[in-house]
Amino acid sequence: MTQVSLTNLIAGARAGLLVSFPTDTVPALAAIPEKAGLIFAAKQRSQDKPLILMAASAEDLWLYVKGSEKEYKVWQELAEKYWAGGLTLVLPASDRLPKVMNPIDPTTIGIRVPNSAIAQTILAQTGPLATTSANFSGQPPLQTIAEIEAQFPKVLTLAMTEYQSEILGIGVPSTVAKWTGINWQILRPGAIKLDISSDNQI
Repeated sequence: MTQVSLTNLIAGARAGLLVSFPTDTVPALAAIPEKAGLIFAAKQRSQDKPLILMAASAEDLWLYVKGSEKEYKVWQELAEKYWAGGLTLVLPASDRLPKVMNPIDPTTIGIRVPNSAIAQTILAQTGPLATTSANFSGQPPLQTIAEIEAQFPKVLTLAMTEYQSEILGIGVPSTVAKWTGINWQILRPGAIKLDISSDNQI
């Protein structure tokens, strides 16, 4: 059994171990950005499928992306409208981002703030984490602790007693929108129906 307390899960993540915790969409498999390679290995995930950088607040994420003042304004307006929530923004990455997060194309990164108290509690103490859904690559996202433990026996999962009052995720992955330099392109429809009006373009 690898179910641990919240304190131990946070300590494990900070020490560079693979962890899993609930979010507002599907349960996450997570590691500190420098250890993102562990996620690719555990999931048997192709290197051309980048991970998502998840954090407790937008402020924690802007350091990992770069753009013009105008672009930041557009990005922040969209983030303020939909975060915390099931929207991942794919933006140009700054030098601060470890290349192992997106080995094939380290010039971009997906970022998200989950609308989940338990996820935010963890992320506030670990700092931004490399995340993806907890499942083998190409298979449906796992939804329960039991499924995650069976598939990833070495991953630290959060003991059920730690979040009984938490509303679990909706079971649908986040919507992914990529910034093209002038407007947004939807890469994956998901939890949020995005209203990409002319306000959100340059």
